[in-house]
Amino acid sequence: MSAKNTETGKKMGLTTKIFIALILGLIVGIIFNVFIPNSYVRDTVFVDGIFYVIGNGFIRLMKMLVVPLVFFSLICGASSIGDTKSLGKVGGKTIVFYLATTALAVTVAITVASIIKPGIGLDMSSIEKGSTTSAESTSVVDTLLNIIPENPIASLANGTMLQVILFALIVGVLLAKMGERAELISNFCNQCNNLMMEMTNFVMSLAPIGVFCMLAKTFANLGFNAFLPLGKYMCSVVLGLGVQLLVVYMVLLFIFTRLNPFRFLKKFFPVMAFAFSTSTSNATIPMNIDTLEEKMGISRKISSFTIPLGATINMDGTSIMQGVAVVFAAQAYGMELGIKGYITVIATATLASVGTAGIPSVGLVTLSMVFAAVGLPIEAIALIMGIDRILDMMRTAVNITGDAVCTTIVAHQNKDIDRNVFNAKITEENNA
Repeated sequence: MSAKNTETGKKMGLTTKIFIALILGLIVGIIFNVFIPNSYVRDTVFVDGIFYVIGNGFIRLMKMLVVPLVFFSLICGASSIGDTKSLGKVGGKTIVFYLATTALAVTVAITVASIIKPGIGLDMSSIEKGSTTSAESTSVVDTLLNIIPENPIASLANGTMLQVILFALIVGVLLAKMGERAELISNFCNQCNNLMMEMTNFVMSLAPIGVFCMLAKTFANLGFNAFLPLGKYMCSVVLGLGVQLLVVYMVLLFIFTRLNPFRFLKKFFPVMAFAFSTSTSNATIPMNIDTLEEKMGISRKISSFTIPLGATINMDGTSIMQGVAVVFAAQAYGMELGIKGYITVIATATLASVGTAGIPSVGLVTLSMVFAAVGLPIEAIALIMGIDRILDMMRTAVNITGDAVCTTIVAHQNKDIDRNVFNAKITEENNA
């Protein structure tokens, strides 16, 4: 017990450091933006030098972990679940939940934006234009076929996550089916998974420094003025994210599990803070799995399957941004979408989220697919690029919370959650 408490103490120590680094980075960034004039030392040495190199270096370290971590984690998760029938049951529930909450998220976004009307009265000349990359529209048939890897080694090398996930699941299922005949490979995959967890712990020890530098650079460039022209758009996105996080997720959690939503949020907050600072769902995978196991009592054999899958296909926060952005752009350009247009947005944004990589600001690229579906000019995306970074942080926190809620519900239905751990640890933390 004492060893476990010590380990938990170390974990909380790290997450506390990450949160402190987040606050300090925000403060330092605003100080650089407001009080320190442009100069070689400010811009080249600090903002685009030290902050940029260390912050992006940390993100690269996290990206380095993603493919091997997801690959071996899913193999071990699929093989540990056991028979194909159980895996299919867990996988089916997970995917249905993810798609349903994504469609709900877009509906929430469109409703909120239609009420607030963020694009009405926008002075187009006051918005700084930028450039963006257009995503090619892909048919449903091609989207499904693209999940199947022609060359799994190439998929691993290129980080094509849906293909990596499918290949890992097939390997895991077959390892479970073969049993002792594949014991050597099973042990190898388990050892590789353990190695990746150790490597993750090492990289995570550097997280406070990386988080501080990323936040300092972001706010040194943005400051407060960048938010003023698009305040109503920001409010719409933030409100939509808040409804999804505090209403949709928490109601679903209570209905399906009868667990205390407030306790869940308190325990999961450090993961949300880390997701906010990194803006990448993939980077939170190991921390998410560890938190669910150690603080929520959720079996790793469930979370090691649902969390990597969710980081790839469950992008509710991104879908909310896309829903609000479509209404915002349509109003700004004086276009009427109508019921058919809104239905098209819901369907397209839901499908687009399936192939969205869990990396910073990729939602802006897939947004071009949604814009094209309803006939909005792709150039309209430039209207929101200036403030997307801070919103990207918020929607990433929502994305990974959705993954955790789904995992908790699936684990409850599978009887793979220890309620004593969920309830007891909050008492220990309060008494500490």
